[in-house]
Amino acid sequence: MLVPSIFNTNLSNDFFNDSFDSMFRDAFRSPFERMSNVSCMSTDIQDLGDKYQMEIELPGYEKKDLKADLKDGYLTVTAERSANKEEKDENGKFVRRERYMGSCQRSFYVGKNVTQEDIHASFENGILKLMVPKKEVPAVEEKKYISIQ
Repeated sequence: MLVPSIFNTNLSNDFFNDSFDSMFRDAFRSPFERMSNVSCMSTDIQDLGDKYQMEIELPGYEKKDLKADLKDGYLTVTAERSANKEEKDENGKFVRRERYMGSCQRSFYVGKNVTQEDIHASFENGILKLMVPKKEVPAVEEKKYISIQ
């Protein structure tokens, strides 16, 4: 970690040690360990007038790994996956054996008037596309106060 020079006498060594050390460590981490650092579910939301278009990036996921749920006005998207990788030598003994299981989830408030049938979803090339209509919310009646004299 970079620390201001008043706390450490050799700032340049910290810079080189920290940057190159973390690069060196990452080079020897398995793909499963590196996956945990990738941000999950980067989302773009566009206002198309009468509806919103949401594009959620889910690289490496398949359609079977995804679930979208609507409850109490909240649209929740969940992605789960697991992977096993085994490498054996010529005698059938394990040389390396790795397992990965991970999930991520995001929720968006879409309004209580939106129903499951109103939302259209598609998944292609690692991008989940959701079309969510804008529904008019009944106006809340303004409070009218009685003047007291």
